[in-house]
Amino acid sequence: MSESDPIIKVENMTARYGDRLVLDSLTFNVERGEIFVILGGSGCGKSTLLKHMIGLYPPASGDIKIGGSSVVNSHGAERDEVIRRFGVMYQSGALFGSMNLLENVCLPLEEFTDLKEDARELIARMKLSLVGLADYTHHMPAEISGGMMKRAAIARAMALEPQILFLDEPSAGLDPITADELDELIIDLSRTLNITFVIVTHELPSIYKIADRVIMLDAKTKKIIADGKPAELRDTSDNPWVRNFFNRKGQAAGTDE
Repeated sequence: MSESDPIIKVENMTARYGDRLVLDSLTFNVERGEIFVILGGSGCGKSTLLKHMIGLYPPASGDIKIGGSSVVNSHGAERDEVIRRFGVMYQSGALFGSMNLLENVCLPLEEFTDLKEDARELIARMKLSLVGLADYTHHMPAEISGGMMKRAAIARAMALEPQILFLDEPSAGLDPITADELDELIIDLSRTLNITFVIVTHELPSIYKIADRVIMLDAKTKKIIADGKPAELRDTSDNPWVRNFFNRKGQAAGTDE
């Protein structure tokens, strides 16, 4: 696979929950090193798309390729190799409350590598340092703030040196200052480590600040109704729903299911 090829390809992907159609024949690419944002109004399927992209759910039809390999059609060792190309930060952070931050970040290294304990801890400390938590390695999740929990979750998602990080509503529940600091961290990691980010969010300040490109999903048509840079879509889109979203008018300000 060439370095100039998209790192993610979603090809004619359709998602259903039983008989209910959620996403209809989506096709789009994510370029290497891009901060790519998935957005849309309430019930449009943002989180559903993310869950399909990381392999939690199989699509009803279509394919999802990461680094040229199918998430949908790979099995066994090949699928494990595909899955290791990305890390995931869930909305709540999903840290294990009975483990301190160092142990949380070490967990993927224990599960998926043969590294010795001192090597695992060294890597975990490096990841925590990258997100500004070098002094909090032995703190428990209950002892830190919500913003710090998100940072620790990003550190854990980076433990296996992934090419891609998927973030689900990273700014949810954070005050504006903390959310802005998290945005700065995402930009810094993208630029310094050339990590590709795929982010689900509806927070306009974050979208304008971090997004290289966005796609907008529509709950009515079940399709992508916009693809481009946020400011350009705000100013030039011929779709009034898209313009309303970026100007926060009507139902477009809603959140996902």
